[in-house]
Amino acid sequence: MQVDRNPQAVQMADESMVRTLRHQIEAIWPQESALYARYALPAGARILDVGCGTGEATVRLADRFPGAAAVVGVDLMPELLNVARRDHGARAPRVTFEQGDGFALRFADGDFDLVVCRHVTQLLPEPEKLLAELQRVLRPGGWLHVVSEDYGMLHFPRRDGVDPDLLWHRAVVPFTDSQHTDARIGRRTLPILRALGFEHVNIRYLTLDTDSVPRASLAGIFSAWRDGYVDGLAAASDLEPRAVRAMFDAIIATVNDPAAYGVWQLPVVA
Repeated sequence: MQVDRNPQAVQMADESMVRTLRHQIEAIWPQESALYARYALPAGARILDVGCGTGEATVRLADRFPGAAAVVGVDLMPELLNVARRDHGARAPRVTFEQGDGFALRFADGDFDLVVCRHVTQLLPEPEKLLAELQRVLRPGGWLHVVSEDYGMLHFPRRDGVDPDLLWHRAVVPFTDSQHTDARIGRRTLPILRALGFEHVNIRYLTLDTDSVPRASLAGIFSAWRDGYVDGLAAASDLEPRAVRAMFDAIIATVNDPAAYGVWQLPVVA
């Protein structure tokens, strides 16, 4: 059986994905950026951002490592790359964006000192093959940085009779199962990297909660997910679209309520 390597192409091409990526970087980067201090890169280092999307993290990597000679963003989706080039094209030639397949990168073995892959592993089947390809283009002694989502790590309270925890178990997991992808890949990524032979492997968790992240950024993420995914999630589950939407709306209402609390824990494996 042939497996679709890009099963969420429809959602990735939707305008809501541009909003998702913008709000995610606003919410995540203040915590995530500190983790890059662990990577002592040589002068003139080369950095690869696989699944770069609209380039929000790519340009921040270039700023985080001013001594890097080249920062290359690769993505399969032309719709997202068009936004990256429009918004960040002035960064060329040091920062460049190109279309490419993370399972078959055009680069030579050991071409990069740091390879970054954010919010991708949950989208694709056979993530082990993707991670092995990232290992191939990483120089010996280099660093791999993977933000690997896990939809069992979002926790929001019941609201107005709606339990949003059911969203992830009754809709998201069946949706990803139907695509041969893993909604809970975050908890499997550390063992995968060890099995590939990586050394000094560790996992850290970003705590994206209503106390530490601007509520507008968190609400923007869940609003964009709702707008892009309701129909697909309902079609793959036993829930009606209105029920899926109600669960997203309950999360968004919690985030927007100054008296309420919710949290998203995001694994980063390096």
